Amino acid sequence: MGASGSKVRGLWPSASAAGGSGPEAPGAAGAEQALVRPRGRAVPPFVFTRRGSMFYDEDGDLAHEFYEETIVTKNGQKRAKLRRVHKNLVPQGIVKLDPPRIHVDFPVILYEM
Repeated sequence: MGASGSKVRGLWPSASAAGGSGPEAPGAAGAEQALVRPRGRAVPPFVFTRRGSMFYDEDGDLAHEFYEETIVTKNGQKRAKLRRVHKNLVPQGIVKLDPPRIHVDFPVILYEM
């Protein structure tokens, strides 16, 4: 699986796309280049919303996956099988996070001792 961080240059101090070009890296031009200044307004390190991973079906039910029961006749015997539904599903949309989460690209390592 791929990384969930963005591939663009970060907006926080010592964040970079190459990873490891901070002020302590050899060949750094200076400490003032280690700080990346955001263009326009400051970006908070928190994420308040995300895209929902669930879907609504025709009846208005909310779930990750939907199945329908189908009757299959094999050798004169009736069997019930579940078939996954792919059509007529509507994405959940934007979901508000409560409490807010820290952004993936925020360059601080959090740990607990």
